[in-house]
Amino acid sequence: MSHFLVIAHHLIWTAYGWWLPNDPRESGSKEVRTPVLAELGELHYGRKRVQPSGWEIRQFYEQAIPRLQHPVLAFDAGARDEIAKAFGQVIEENRYTCYACAILPDHVHLLIRKHKHQAEDMIEALKEASRARLSATMHRAPDHPIWTGGGGWKVFLDHPDEVCRTIRYIERNPLPLGLPMQQWPFVKAYDGWPLHPGHNPNSPYAKGLRKA
Repeated sequence: MSHFLVIAHHLIWTAYGWWLPNDPRESGSKEVRTPVLAELGELHYGRKRVQPSGWEIRQFYEQAIPRLQHPVLAFDAGARDEIAKAFGQVIEENRYTCYACAILPDHVHLLIRKHKHQAEDMIEALKEASRARLSATMHRAPDHPIWTGGGGWKVFLDHPDEVCRTIRYIERNPLPLGLPMQQWPFVKAYDGWPLHPGHNPNSPYAKGLRKA
């Protein structure tokens, strides 16, 4: 079986309090650092094969939210615009190529082309810039956490077809919430990279895809 090289990263992370370390569905964390939260259930690293019911999830958060140090807040339209401005600045400064972005009231999705930075580094830079901007624009108190701790979720994409499917998924993500599809100035149309017009047929990506 051929193993492709990663060509893009689908990055996802949540706002503070919206996905806790011992969430019944899955966890990207390996420990629960707050004892009062640990009492609510065991941590399950990775996604559970059998998912809990909606009732179980609601019950978990009804018990968990009052135990958190800070209130659980959603991003309104103004906050989402400020997050987008921060993302745009990071993307421009680091010369990332972003093919899709959805900023929701409780989480975000970005699709960024492979870069010299690791996915975890991209997430950290985007988190920090948006945290600083929301605080500076008074959308959050300076001591209020903006994002859930940890590195979020990273999905590594290795084929242009996967990139195209993920772009469609991210673009449609706001619709079930009654929000319109989003258009951000830092998002570029996908050109099929690394099989874009004029690509080098001898690049490791092109060679790997031809062998598939």
